[in-house]
Amino acid sequence: MKTLSEFKAFLMQGNLVAMAVAFVIGTVFAELVKALVADLITPIIALIFGDPNFGNLSFTINSSHFAYGDFINAAITFLSVAAAVFFFVVKPYEGFKQRFVAEDTSVKACPECTSTIPAAARRCPQCTAVLAD
Repeated sequence: MKTLSEFKAFLMQGNLVAMAVAFVIGTVFAELVKALVADLITPIIALIFGDPNFGNLSFTINSSHFAYGDFINAAITFLSVAAAVFFFVVKPYEGFKQRFVAEDTSVKACPECTSTIPAAARRCPQCTAVLAD
């Protein structure tokens, strides 16, 4: 019975649940961006280059068939996902951190070796430099 209760505690850990939610949201988000690329971005690019489906692009050398169109579709999808994550997740989070996360005053940087040391330290444990108060 103890193992069962430990397993239940493991499943209820906050980071495991958060990771599962992130995985599900990430999967759905990837499908959303894939649809965005296939239904909106690729046709816009096709207006410029003429072919709305890059998946059919290929060439043959010495009986070897190279389907590079699928790679182009995957690259467009990857760049779209990366841009969306950067502009809608990373940049807002950095702005949030700068505004709302207070700087840790319990530590400071050593002026000699730039390692992080306790704020009350009078000598750096890394480089043994004497610190001015």
